[in-house]
Amino acid sequence: MIAVCGPHEATAEEMRLAEEVGERIARAGQVLVCGGRGGVMEAACRGARRAGGTTIGILPGTDRRAANAWVEHVICTGLGEARNAVIVASANAVIAVGGGFGTLSEIALALKLGKPVIALGSWDLDPARLVRFGGATRYHRAADAAEAVALALAASAAGPPVGRLEEPPSSHG
Repeated sequence: MIAVCGPHEATAEEMRLAEEVGERIARAGQVLVCGGRGGVMEAACRGARRAGGTTIGILPGTDRRAANAWVEHVICTGLGEARNAVIVASANAVIAVGGGFGTLSEIALALKLGKPVIALGSWDLDPARLVRFGGATRYHRAADAAEAVALALAASAAGPPVGRLEEPPSSHG
């Protein structure tokens, strides 16, 4: 799974980029996970669904109807903004398109969890802090949607599978 994070109050350019990112994620055979609401999240889901992909929306509240029309699988958390941790923990890589403080929190949580983050028109982080706290090799900047998805795919393929359960031992000996 690849997470797409970005603002609900997105610009037209952020919406365009997010839709292309979502489409490219689907065409690569990946599942898109996001916050499930409007703005960047809706545009990314629209692009993914148009390309035949699977979308998961992890909502901050408990009302399934709050999900955008392009979310295929809705997960209600009742966690508010804390649901950002669930979004990034569920993904093998995170693509941040634009972003406000919610997106910044997702970037920080992803880096804290050791996940690769690709910034597309998103936050400029202090390189010295990235080095100091071990995130320099996981925070990448992309020039366009194609590069963002390619970097996410490469980064998630390079590391161990994240969030997969091992096969339980057979009791049949």
